[in-house]
Amino acid sequence: MNERELTSPTDSTDLAGAPQKKISRARTGMAFLGLAGLLTLAACGDNAGGGGGEETGSEETSAAASEPETIATADVQNADGADLGTVEFSSAEDNDQAMVVSAELSGLEPGYYGFHVHANGVCEAESSAPDDPSETGAFLSAGGHLGGDDARHPEHAGDLPALLVMESGEAKLTFQTDRLTRDNLMDDDGSALMIHSDPDNYANIPERYAADGADEDTRSTGDAGSRLACGVIE
Repeated sequence: MNERELTSPTDSTDLAGAPQKKISRARTGMAFLGLAGLLTLAACGDNAGGGGGEETGSEETSAAASEPETIATADVQNADGADLGTVEFSSAEDNDQAMVVSAELSGLEPGYYGFHVHANGVCEAESSAPDDPSETGAFLSAGGHLGGDDARHPEHAGDLPALLVMESGEAKLTFQTDRLTRDNLMDDDGSALMIHSDPDNYANIPERYAADGADEDTRSTGDAGSRLACGVIE
């Protein structure tokens, strides 16, 4: 073996006889691959986090948009001025053409009561009817049923399901209706929530009682009796 072969860089060896240059290159390659892997994992983590953040934000926006909006409320009082509770009108989460009506009332005798929206937002205990000043009585200032000019009972916009009062004197009622809108509740005349003294028969008069069905009075009010309590819708 000559001197050139002993000093060749590619054949240089350590004390154990291992090729130093080849080991150094192998270690460099492994380090490079490891670093590339770490950078790739970091990039994936950032993308996943960013995507999750955007999705969460979208979900929060969607949830906020679907929350019901309170449109109006009515604080209901009887003719003596005693507070009976509140009726709330709000948007429906699952139907943009409907409104949710929620009533929580107390201080009433058990049984069924006519439950309507009337055309004028005035609740005066002793007052005259707007269309006939000679007619006076409790809450006549609220006028007739909302939508009464173009419909007959029970097709008025203000004709609502009956209110059922429990033995405790409490009543809770929630329902949806597409007859009420922000415009007809909050027009120039306003509107009022009315509780009547008797149940509403919804002008359902079988022929065995009357061959011609419901008469004009029944088709106007549903025979729900006098006006027991009223609340301005605002």
